[in-house]
Amino acid sequence: MNNNKLLLATTSYVVLTMAIAYPWHMIWFHDLYTGLGAYTRSEPNVPLGMLSMLMQGLAIAYLYPFYYQAGNPITQGIKFSIIMGAVVYSVMGFAMAAKVDINPISTYLVYNLAFQLIQFVLTGAALGLIYGKMDSKQDSN
Repeated sequence: MNNNKLLLATTSYVVLTMAIAYPWHMIWFHDLYTGLGAYTRSEPNVPLGMLSMLMQGLAIAYLYPFYYQAGNPITQGIKFSIIMGAVVYSVMGFAMAAKVDINPISTYLVYNLAFQLIQFVLTGAALGLIYGKMDSKQDSN
């Protein structure tokens, strides 16, 4: 495992996600999410949000070398991130809507899906650029 790439990939995930998430959730669509009932706190708990992004980024950065076998690194990074994003979306989208009184659910799910597609395409491209073409035996061990 290349610790420098792991650290850089984790950091890029957190930085890119925050750069997308803050304006999306706190500026552009804040009133929409509030109106849907998706936000129940008057102020977000930023440390918990950062911890969530750090955990996601670390897991994605750690697991990617085990996934990559060959091909264009950017394409492979995006594919892997979309797969991981589907797991995150199951919690951020469906599970959230199952636990919180969000109405209409379809609007919430569509906006959340759009956000996460943007997030995981951008962070996946960065992941691929950081790891580049790898010898899967050398870089995943």
